[in-house]
Amino acid sequence: MMADLKKPDLNKGEVWIGVTTGKNGDVYHVILLPGDNDDATFADALAWAKGIGGDLPTRVEQSMLWATHRDQFQKSWYWSNETHHKYDDYAWSQGFVNGHQDDEPKPTKLRARAVRRVAI
Repeated sequence: MMADLKKPDLNKGEVWIGVTTGKNGDVYHVILLPGDNDDATFADALAWAKGIGGDLPTRVEQSMLWATHRDQFQKSWYWSNETHHKYDDYAWSQGFVNGHQDDEPKPTKLRARAVRRVAI
């Protein structure tokens, strides 16, 4: 099945990351959008991503980004779109220095990159 998948059309500056599934089983392409946001709280990073037509990546998508496209990122920490499952005032982030994921207080200022998803 995966060999038959056609990559979606990309806009200028976008990078196709791969295919993954969501929590409800939907299959979709992950596309990294151009641009970078520095020193943003979790709420500001989410708003920035939506403002450019995207979303922050999930933790799974961030793992994909680290594994295959870490050259697209500063050696820094980046917000995911996921709030911590136990602590509403924390959200998950991805380190592009060492590949670790960690939870951070939402008022912390981190970098952000946006993705868009195309359903298959």
